[in-house]
Amino acid sequence: MKISDHVANYILALLEEENGRAEIQRNELAESLGCVPSQISYVITSRFTPEQGYLVESRRGGGGYIRITQIRMDASSAIMHTVNCVGDSLDSATARIMLSNLLQREIISEKAANIMAAALNDRCYQNVPKENRDVLRAAIFKHMLMTQI
Repeated sequence: MKISDHVANYILALLEEENGRAEIQRNELAESLGCVPSQISYVITSRFTPEQGYLVESRRGGGGYIRITQIRMDASSAIMHTVNCVGDSLDSATARIMLSNLLQREIISEKAANIMAAALNDRCYQNVPKENRDVLRAAIFKHMLMTQI
């Protein structure tokens, strides 16, 4: 398991223990997990974003903290939030992250996630001009999500 996965799983476990809200100190967490503080920052900025259903607040300096709050929504609201976050363009990596988040939060089934992942995979768009791939992927993803409401 990569260190970034280990850090993310640790934070997810904290969120679960603390009812969707965790407060961490970056340096202390890095020391306890055996990584550098920048690795903690990377994981937070890449895996705990508003698009993925999280609010992140931070306070710098002595006694500073990073507070991560999981946004609680019903399934329809979560899907609409995701649709709104997609925008006009969507790369395959971001699509995978969004699908993973919806699956993890049990907003969509594993079967639906697998079907969507297949339809959003880069291989499906190899015959589409590069400048149009992400626009097409965004439109398809939004339409698939709307069928889940």
